[in-house]
Amino acid sequence: MDYMFLKSGTDVRGIASDLGGKAIELTDKAVYDISAAFAVWCVNKFSKPANELCIAIGHDSRISADRISACVKDALTNAGVTVLDCGLASTPAMFMTTVDLHTDAAIQITASHHPFDRNGLKFFIGTGGLEGSDISEILTLASQEQELISEEKGEVKPTDYMKDYAARLRDMIIREVAKGEKPLEGYHIVVDAGNGVGGFYANEVLAPLGANVMGSQFLDPDGMFPNHIPNPENKQAIESICEAVKKSNADFGVIFDTDVDRAGCVDGDGNEINRNRLIAIAAYIALDGKKGGTIVTDSVTSDGLKKYIQEDLGGVHYRYRRGYKNVINKAIELCEQGIDCPLAIETSGHAALRENYFLDDGAYLATKIIIELAKGVDIKALLSTMEMPVEEAEYRFNILTKDFRTYGEKVIAELEQFAAGQDGYVIADDNREGIRVSTPNGWFLLRLSVHDPVMPMNFESNNLGGIEIMKNELKEFFENFSELEMPKDF
Repeated sequence: MDYMFLKSGTDVRGIASDLGGKAIELTDKAVYDISAAFAVWCVNKFSKPANELCIAIGHDSRISADRISACVKDALTNAGVTVLDCGLASTPAMFMTTVDLHTDAAIQITASHHPFDRNGLKFFIGTGGLEGSDISEILTLASQEQELISEEKGEVKPTDYMKDYAARLRDMIIREVAKGEKPLEGYHIVVDAGNGVGGFYANEVLAPLGANVMGSQFLDPDGMFPNHIPNPENKQAIESICEAVKKSNADFGVIFDTDVDRAGCVDGDGNEINRNRLIAIAAYIALDGKKGGTIVTDSVTSDGLKKYIQEDLGGVHYRYRRGYKNVINKAIELCEQGIDCPLAIETSGHAALRENYFLDDGAYLATKIIIELAKGVDIKALLSTMEMPVEEAEYRFNILTKDFRTYGEKVIAELEQFAAGQDGYVIADDNREGIRVSTPNGWFLLRLSVHDPVMPMNFESNNLGGIEIMKNELKEFFENFSELEMPKDF
């Protein structure tokens, strides 16, 4: 069986329940084979026998979690591995078991914000999440049914690590706010967990520190996600938390994705703090008043954000490629070069601070922001100087030919030539993905999807109707490409 089709960037993902009407891809055998292959990979990686390995496993609230968890445990213990079964847990917490519990590795069973019938496996070692090349190696071993069988099965140890993880966040708030054991007394904070794992944040982090969490919603785990998609970028989800903040007359709101590696926020007026605005706050916190620090983001961030980071905060904005692992790796690389880089963050909400092992952790970022709130920082005033676009939009062009990567690169190269010949068009000198162009009516960015035959195109304008003008200027260019399908509303 070739399992390479289950590779999704740096994760393994696939259909895990037939309740959505599709055939199961993450079958018991597939999960077993991949987990057994991971044990082989760890033996090779750490040069130690399987019966000396300790691997933590956890899962989010998905309906297939128990079945998959059982298969993972079966494969690992057959190899002789000691398994710490953390049960319902966040993805960042699973990485932290390698720090606090000194595990050799960890596996989180999750598919992030994807539909209820999906699931997946995310792997960690002490240096962070695995790379795409590591996943390919593991899936190759799994396809060959590589397995270690121990004479003595490994032990499964139930481990309530989420209790320790929550305590770590509480201790951080107490220490940094420095207002006693109840530093959040007098603050009303609403949490939306989207029926994922994040309900602990309201009940085990905020409430014990004195915060009023009345109005918090969807805290109970439910893998069918009956209320809204557990995704801070989803329009319905963010509207729901904004309304909850306004209805409760709260000071602040936090929304998590299913496995809590991402977060979005809402100010006391019910306005969302997401994407560029979330990056701005994270940059303010990471730079901590120090000039010259570099903030790595993905390619679609706004001109207003760049100006805010560089002029208001005195930092350096380094635009890189889409993909949270890409921005994290770039930040680590810059630090290794001696460049002060305290933050890597993608507009999707994946935020990784250097002080936190460059781990993308939604609860950690939310905690850092709430600390600022409790210190008396006016979040709304902090963001008031950042210029926001009047219009923004994304369109997705489908590439119809089989060799989509070569074709997409051809489109980007010809668009660069086209832009160079247009009056008022300026090709960005700091973009490292696709082509980004400023025009008298705003900017656009055309890039090639990492895995799919798709070319996303982002627009921003500071003028009403500016995006429509840019689209009209580009339509004739795109009509020259017979294997490129323009969106109907373009």
